[in-house]
Amino acid sequence: MNRSADVASEADPLAALRAATATRHAALDAGLPIGAPGASLHDYTAHLVLLRTWLVPLHVWLAGFADGPPFEHATRLARIDADLAEAEHALSTTPAGTGTDAAAWPATASPAYRWGVHYVIEGSQLGGAVLYERLRERLAPHGLRYLKGDDAGPGPRWRVFMQALRASVRTPAEIADACAGACAAFDRILGLRADPRTGLAHPALPPAAAPVPPPARAGTA
Repeated sequence: MNRSADVASEADPLAALRAATATRHAALDAGLPIGAPGASLHDYTAHLVLLRTWLVPLHVWLAGFADGPPFEHATRLARIDADLAEAEHALSTTPAGTGTDAAAWPATASPAYRWGVHYVIEGSQLGGAVLYERLRERLAPHGLRYLKGDDAGPGPRWRVFMQALRASVRTPAEIADACAGACAAFDRILGLRADPRTGLAHPALPPAAAPVPPPARAGTA
């Protein structure tokens, strides 16, 4: 059942978004091997492939709008690429039908709908710091750049995002639209997780994203 209409009366759009996506969020977290106690480097690279297959079309789609959320994701995608390269994961083209087409997202989506999509993208980084602390010794010497994120952690960016979302999504109709976008973003990644082909390869990064170089190893220049 779509709860977006039910939560639209909430005064706080973030509370409405949390309520609308709670079941989907729990289903995603429960099925991710990267969160298991014995998570391996293979689990991490599979997680990165899943995220990349999800994020690339969103990156392309969102870049086509002149209004709405201003947050960029090129740096995040570049960290994923650097982590995959360090793990010697082969780069190739994702098979057709695995959700990598930006045209699958609505070309006329409202700003509020896109704020809802951004809510899921930004929120996906929040658990990274916890996973980084849990996995950095076990998966060393891999840099885990995606999980580590910015030196300041995800908190400052998330606070800026929350303030901007609350200022931009205010009416019941806007909140309902944002909840629809957030649910769609969760549904897309849940669908990709269920498709075994996403573990085979990942799509080419849009040219706007520059690669993040790996950290220098001891004894090298």
